[in-house]
Amino acid sequence: MRLVEVPSSQLKPGMFVAELDRPWLDTPFAIQGFIIRDQADVRYVSQYIDFAFVDVNYKGSNVFLPDNRRSSIAKPTILRGLEIKADFEQAKASFESSQQSLDKVFDSISKGESTDIRVVKEAIKPLIDSVFKNHEAVAVLLRFKETNAYRYQHSIAMAVWATILGRHIGLPREELEKLAIACTLCDAGMLNLPLALLDNPNKFDQKQRNIIYKHPEISSEIVAASGSTDPEILSIIENHHERHNGTGYPLGLTGTEIPLLARIAGLVDTYDAMITPRPYAKAHCSYNAMQELIDTKGELFQAPLVEQFIQAVGLFPTGSIVELNSGEVAIVITQNTSRRLKPEVVVILDEDKQKKSQFDLIDLSQASLTGVDACWIIRELEPGAYGINPEDYFI
Repeated sequence: MRLVEVPSSQLKPGMFVAELDRPWLDTPFAIQGFIIRDQADVRYVSQYIDFAFVDVNYKGSNVFLPDNRRSSIAKPTILRGLEIKADFEQAKASFESSQQSLDKVFDSISKGESTDIRVVKEAIKPLIDSVFKNHEAVAVLLRFKETNAYRYQHSIAMAVWATILGRHIGLPREELEKLAIACTLCDAGMLNLPLALLDNPNKFDQKQRNIIYKHPEISSEIVAASGSTDPEILSIIENHHERHNGTGYPLGLTGTEIPLLARIAGLVDTYDAMITPRPYAKAHCSYNAMQELIDTKGELFQAPLVEQFIQAVGLFPTGSIVELNSGEVAIVITQNTSRRLKPEVVVILDEDKQKKSQFDLIDLSQASLTGVDACWIIRELEPGAYGINPEDYFI
């Protein structure tokens, strides 16, 4: 192998890209090492890297970027080149595989049997990889959870939301793995509680609250018994219901007395519970959930952490259904990290709420706020509004 550094815009058909100027997981490329096929590949690759390392001695088999990635350039109005589509499909496969492994873990816990913490660690690794590859695709997936098996899927979702936030604030991979493992098992102690208590739509009485308040400690004991004695993992589990102003449980810790990773776990636990439909409660749209978090920042949750979470996920997350000032209905497909109220959207229903024959792609950060072409989001719609299933546009 002889590597030569080549600016991405100067790549030529036939060149074998062996290495990048950044980690492979920070790009949407599904394979590590590929031959540039044509100028469409050059344009696509140049969107994500500044330069590549080309192996001028490569004599191997022809390895090309998947066609479904290349189609994104030819059809920009079908969801931004569909790089999210490919990452969504990969994330979905990882999610389903992880869920199958973790279902067995949770089943063992509910039967009072011991479990192996290493199984949990291996199960969540693909999910962390998916976050590193395209966290927006994973965020889309989490918004499509079913109502059944809420506690199991909520545990996995907590792990992924926490990883998205943790990566956004710069936590190292080792810390992210501990955070994800802990979030997955935070509610292990709930599995042996009566289902009628957990699904109770009414306010708990003091006796019921006392039972619920014990679950962080019970969860920690279960995890410790499974072979994990990592104090950081146990600390996250024990403290994920503590709150910034001291109103949480079990110890009533305040502010920075609560470990950082436990603060993250508590925040994402609350957010995911709000956006997930349950037998006794409809799901909040993400915008309303974020507004509730904003209302509680500095009280229930640390204000800078709430701000960082909004930056990581967006006020109108990818996959949200939104209504524009024109009356048209669109799906959010890409975040704008510097202008959080102005993501990129694809318009699928006209002002009469009829499906458009051709979808329009609009970058709201570039749209005018005045005149006949003025365009902005007036509200996020509830999941399923007008019979729209955003998943249809990502798979």
